Amino acid sequence: MGEFEKILKQRKQNEVEDVIPHNQDLSLLSLPLSIDDIDFRVQSVNNGGYATILAYKDARVDMNRLDTVVGAMFWKREMLDNNKRCRVSIYNKDLKEWVCKEDVGTASMTEKEKGLASDSFKRACFNWGIGRELYDYPLIIVKLKSNEFDKIKKKANFNFKLKEWIWFSQFTNGELTYLGAKDQSGELRYEYGQYIKS
Repeated sequence: MGEFEKILKQRKQNEVEDVIPHNQDLSLLSLPLSIDDIDFRVQSVNNGGYATILAYKDARVDMNRLDTVVGAMFWKREMLDNNKRCRVSIYNKDLKEWVCKEDVGTASMTEKEKGLASDSFKRACFNWGIGRELYDYPLIIVKLKSNEFDKIKKKANFNFKLKEWIWFSQFTNGELTYLGAKDQSGELRYEYGQYIKS
C-alpha cells in the first residue's frame, strides 16, 4: 500500500462526509502514484536487442486522483485550441473561486485528436503534481531475449509480454529509491536501486 492509499484509508476512518470536498489538502495530489497506476511500453529496440521502456500514466489516473482528493464536483477541465491546450481547474473553497493550471500536448501516432486531448490533460495534471515523480524515473533499459524481438525490424514481438510483467517501486520522502520488474515467468528482468525490506 502506497503513501497515498494509507492517507486515504486513514482519512476515510476519521472523516465525516461533507458537501465541501474533503479538506482540500492539495499536497495529496503530488504523492507518488501506486505502481499499479503506472503503465510501461517499449519506446525502441536497438541493434543489440536492448529495449528502452517508458513509464507513463493514463488520463484515468489523473481523473481518479482529482476525484479522490478534491471531489468530483470540485475540479474541471477545459480543452482549448482544438485540444492542443488543456486547463485543469480546482475550486478553492477559501477563495471561493476556480484556480487553474494549463499545459499543451502533442498528438499521438494512432488516434491523433484523442491523443492530443489526453496528452494536454495529463500534462496539465503534472502541473498540479499528479505523477510528477515519473520525470525522475531512471532510464529503463531491458535486455530482450533472442525470441522476444525481430532483429531486422528492431521491434519487440509478441513473445515480449511487457503487459504481464509485475513492477515494484519504493519511495523514500517522495523520491523513487527502488524500481524492479519480474516477467511473466517470475524472472527478475529490471532493477534500479536497492529494495529495503520493511
